[in-house]
Amino acid sequence: MGFVSEFKEFIAKGNVLDLAIGVIIGAAFGKIVTSLTDDIIMPVIGLALGKVDFANLFIAMNGQHYATIAEAKKAGVGTINYGLFLNALINFLIIAFIIFMIVKAANKLKKAPVEVVAVAPPPTTDQQLLMEIRDSLRTGRV
Repeated sequence: MGFVSEFKEFIAKGNVLDLAIGVIIGAAFGKIVTSLTDDIIMPVIGLALGKVDFANLFIAMNGQHYATIAEAKKAGVGTINYGLFLNALINFLIIAFIIFMIVKAANKLKKAPVEVVAVAPPPTTDQQLLMEIRDSLRTGRV
């Protein structure tokens, strides 16, 4: 089997296509959640905490003060961007919660496994004949 035909067979399998679709939808969903976090949730939290912009919460490694991360980067200073980390953490928590809810809903939709009761197979013709002989010997009719 050639490499190309083997690759075609691999790609044609349902699991690979399902995985590819899941990755694409997941990436798009991630962008939506990032926008939700950065553009809606974090500004509300920042306003509640006294007009704090989480995107610009950082520590300059040289000890000087810079108004924004961009200014610090332009000056060539390393920064610890803990505000961006908080945004990423909230993104993760939102995505994890939504995935949890999806899995929970999918588990409810799954049907409970049907319990199969094992039934003994009927006796074979030979066994049936032997049982008849046994029964006739017990009753004394030969």
